[in-house]
Amino acid sequence: MKKERSKKYRAIQAVRILSQSIFFILFFYLLLVTHFPGEDYIGRVEIFFHFDPLLAIATFIASRAFFVSFSLAASTVVLTFVLGRVACGWVCPLGSTHQFFSFIFKKSKLLKPKKNGDNRTAWKYYLLIFILVGTLFSLDLVGIFDPLSLLYRSFVASILPAINLGLSAFIGLLYQVNISSLGDTLVQFFENLAVNSVFRQGFFLGVLFIGILFLNLSRERYWCRYLCPLGALLGLISRWNVMKLKIDTKKCIDCWLCTIHCQTQARPYPEEDWKSSECVYCYTCSAICPTSAVSFPLKSKPEEIVRVDLSRRKLIFTSLLGIAAIPFFRLSPATRRASPKLIRPPGALPEKKFLKKCVKCGECMKACPTNGLQPALAEAGPEGIWTPILVPKIGHCEYYCSLCSQVCPTGAIQELTVEEKTKIKIGLAWVNKNTCIPYNLGTPCIVCEEHCPTSPKAIKLVKKEVKLPDGTIKTPLAPVINTDLCIGCGICEAKCPVVDEPAIYVTSVGESRSETNQLLLDIIKEEEGLF
Repeated sequence: MKKERSKKYRAIQAVRILSQSIFFILFFYLLLVTHFPGEDYIGRVEIFFHFDPLLAIATFIASRAFFVSFSLAASTVVLTFVLGRVACGWVCPLGSTHQFFSFIFKKSKLLKPKKNGDNRTAWKYYLLIFILVGTLFSLDLVGIFDPLSLLYRSFVASILPAINLGLSAFIGLLYQVNISSLGDTLVQFFENLAVNSVFRQGFFLGVLFIGILFLNLSRERYWCRYLCPLGALLGLISRWNVMKLKIDTKKCIDCWLCTIHCQTQARPYPEEDWKSSECVYCYTCSAICPTSAVSFPLKSKPEEIVRVDLSRRKLIFTSLLGIAAIPFFRLSPATRRASPKLIRPPGALPEKKFLKKCVKCGECMKACPTNGLQPALAEAGPEGIWTPILVPKIGHCEYYCSLCSQVCPTGAIQELTVEEKTKIKIGLAWVNKNTCIPYNLGTPCIVCEEHCPTSPKAIKLVKKEVKLPDGTIKTPLAPVINTDLCIGCGICEAKCPVVDEPAIYVTSVGESRSETNQLLLDIIKEEEGLF
């Protein structure tokens, strides 16, 4: 065995691990700093998504428009074309996460690498086709399966909130045992991080993400092997790369270690079975080879390589399934009448255009300073699952904030200045007189009017006669909404002292982005002589 060669590939592995760590830390850092920075501009915290060619292609096809920032994805395509799927093995933060957990499972003997392969690697190619066929008909589901969107959304809505709550409990314990100085330091640190800790689907998204991680108990880097559509796309591009596998037959002792320990089932041995489209250039095969028989020389000429076994019938079936699924994903009452709870962030495109561009990444939810933006479940139908909606009962839309429009990586939310944002209507507020304290009890309450941020205020207080059960009449000041001034920010609903179902609430009617979801359509106004 040539020790120099072994040291060489072990060193390359160390560099790869360093590269993975750097890019994961960068991804995590950008995630953590996506919050209100103390000024109107937050910076390019969403830039990681712009290097993703799958998001670029799917968004372009679905929306029939190219978002300029996605030009950065060309660098990923060129890198893959020349060097193969190095982005999967050296850069992708979700791939690094799966590799880390696979390593832990192997060390704990919970995962035992197997020699025999299977054809499940074709799954991700069928999934890629399913997604792209859908985009041809403007059904953009890429955000559900894209690795960057999946990882970011899981951290925003589940992992970080869970960590935050766990650390809050730990800090409480520190105060109980009189270690207040450390507790004060930790409180200040985590307050600066401004982690939103309340998400309606946090438990489900967390279980889904942890379940995907635990798939690594079955096969190493299970997601990367079988399910990642971005990996499939890069695998198709990587067929012409210049780094080729070479096995020295004079040194090879047929031990199969390289194939047994291959992270992505690229099957390095025998050499004629090597699948370059599955190789992520982790160099495990070279580092583990006891005779230094495995190498990766540079060859400028393309060679005949093993193709992924994709059944023509299954390709046709997958394409037809993608077409057939389109109407099912659009089965929603919201297609006939706007959902009152479908309150989109200010700057959101009209609903159909919005769904063509939103990749469900959770950037806007992480940036929201009040935790008001939440992942949708059924409000926008199956097509709109995990897209952002405002839930005023959890948090309002801050009047002098436009961060959500700045961090959207696809332009589904148009970038707005604070001045532009304050003029956007995302809905209208309504008073439920059955539960409103002045209307029902005759007791004064001015909370909603006090918090209304518009100038002049959209909530006015007027005297109302209220007859109580004992027959007495009171005339408290009660809230009345001026629909011309209300922008639907929801702070009145968020601050209402009626805690179960707020006596003042916001619906999506009157939103600026829609021509039809209006209180009075233009034609009705004209007929009534209101114009």
